Amino acid sequence: MQKLIITVALTGNVPTRELNANLPVTPEEIAKDVSRCANAGASLFHVHARDILEKPTLSPSVFMDIVQHIKAVSADVIVQLSTGGRAGKNWEDRANPVKLLPEMGSFTTGSNNLPGMIYENSPQFIDFLATVYHQTQVKPEIEVFETGMISNALFLQKKGLLIPPLHFNFVLGAPGSMSGSARNLVFLSDSIPPESTWTATGIGKTEIPLAAMAIAMGGHVRVGLEDNLFMPDGQPASNARLVEKVTAIAREIGREIASPDEARAILSLNPAWKNRIIDPRENPIPSPAPSSP
Repeated sequence: MQKLIITVALTGNVPTRELNANLPVTPEEIAKDVSRCANAGASLFHVHARDILEKPTLSPSVFMDIVQHIKAVSADVIVQLSTGGRAGKNWEDRANPVKLLPEMGSFTTGSNNLPGMIYENSPQFIDFLATVYHQTQVKPEIEVFETGMISNALFLQKKGLLIPPLHFNFVLGAPGSMSGSARNLVFLSDSIPPESTWTATGIGKTEIPLAAMAIAMGGHVRVGLEDNLFMPDGQPASNARLVEKVTAIAREIGREIASPDEARAILSLNPAWKNRIIDPRENPIPSPAPSSP
């Protein structure tokens, strides 16, 4: 069984300090949280950005500020930037985090209902963003809320826009999407190509139970305040405490934790590009992407 990659979704777009005082928002707070989580065993960090009013933003300058703070204290970790639609719907804005050349970015290959909104990812936008990933050679994490999103990703692979092995993140338990059941996790993990890797993300109370299942099944795990604000006993969570909970479960069953460099090997990331986002000398010039509407 592969060593376990622990991803932390630090901040998200929805949680607020009023809901959980441990939420990191500023670049300095996010970097300190990354350091704590890395020391606890996390190797991959899913990053959202907030503006000075603590509202979601896709501003490249804010993302770069966060990344520079992270790399100053935790140079080896893998940074994955969000392209999510809650912070803005403009195609170019959503592609900008990928054009900054992080090691990874998120890529939701379909639309679904979420509380209070339609998370819209049209076929045309999916093709556009897949082209940006292809041109920049940034590794996409395929975010799967529904089974059809796997089919869409495999179609993009057939078109040559996504390069295998693919990495999937099964997001389960969000209201309006697939529930966080063991049956759904098994079904999704059985529905992807055998050379693929996968992570389980449980929303709310499903976070730790799904993490335990993924650990036992040979998958990987995402935790964090973006997805869940509470520990299993109902106490307010912190990102570091959630990582500690996952590492304790893994060690109880004898599964080793992956370091950042071991995670890179598992995910087929180019180790020479781990700081490409902050070192212009390592940055190839991406080809122009198709224009957005």
